[in-house]
Amino acid sequence: MANSKLKLLYILELLYNESDEDHPIDTERIQLYLRNHNIEAERKSIYSDITVLKEFGFDVLLNKGASGGYFLASREFEVAEIRLLCDAVQAAGFISPKKSRHLIDKILTLVSAPQAQQIKSQVYVDNRPKSANEEIYYHIDKLNRAIQNGWQVQALYRRRKITDQNAVEYDDRLHTVSPYAMIWADDHYYLVCNKAKYDNLMVLRIDRIKKLEILENERARHFSEVSPYKNSFDSADYAKRHLHMFSGTPEGVELICQNDLLEQVLDRFGEDVRLYRAGEDKFGLRTQAAVNDGLVAWIMQFGAKVRVKKPDSLKKLLFEKAREIESVYKI
Repeated sequence: MANSKLKLLYILELLYNESDEDHPIDTERIQLYLRNHNIEAERKSIYSDITVLKEFGFDVLLNKGASGGYFLASREFEVAEIRLLCDAVQAAGFISPKKSRHLIDKILTLVSAPQAQQIKSQVYVDNRPKSANEEIYYHIDKLNRAIQNGWQVQALYRRRKITDQNAVEYDDRLHTVSPYAMIWADDHYYLVCNKAKYDNLMVLRIDRIKKLEILENERARHFSEVSPYKNSFDSADYAKRHLHMFSGTPEGVELICQNDLLEQVLDRFGEDVRLYRAGEDKFGLRTQAAVNDGLVAWIMQFGAKVRVKKPDSLKKLLFEKAREIESVYKI
């Protein structure tokens, strides 16, 4: 009796793990699979089980012909979606190589084994710049709980430095902060938070956190006290206005750009910016953005193709940076 109840589950397991449109499974293989699990089954009973699965809602189809058989035609995720997820994991520098391979293997269980093998042969984790921090999963989980419950956290934050002996050492500092959001930007995962003695936001890279403790008895400071957000912290808006996740207070920025930079500008600032024609081959942009080193670096990559119209503080930063570069490369 127990085996007969398990039979339907084993058939579903085989179809889920091994079948797809290019790899149908015939009744003989189903019988062999069941026999390996100590279940004998006649063809007629297998047909009945397939019917039950279809009635329940599983999209099981039959390919007729000599090499035909049954296969699971639709799944929760399409192959292209799984490929996108795997590519995102392999490209994420904040996930260690070991964690990346493990996570990709778990994602690939959502497609058939032949499809998984095909995707895996095109996904390369080795030789990519990856974090060595194996604790990042636990830190993300703790930070998520702290954000949801409004608790402070204490983080041991590590940065590298070069000593007088030309060796790389670590500079560890303890930060007690109120966490508000975790943002994936520029191939890094960041924590946006506030340190109690300051009335602004700060950003920490999560892969640089070595130890993390939730302070359940310490209530987090509300983000409305240190940011322009009142009812909910808009992480998408924050990431758009803070290039490369440098902190700073957003203010009005106006740029004059060459027309061939339109795509790069919209990719960086989004579609809801104000644009206007500024001549035959130029356009103007008005938006809100934090004036900081991140914005300066973004503008400087385009050289003379971008001119800052305002604010003056941004012009000054660009001028100072240009003078610094000139002093290094002056011939």
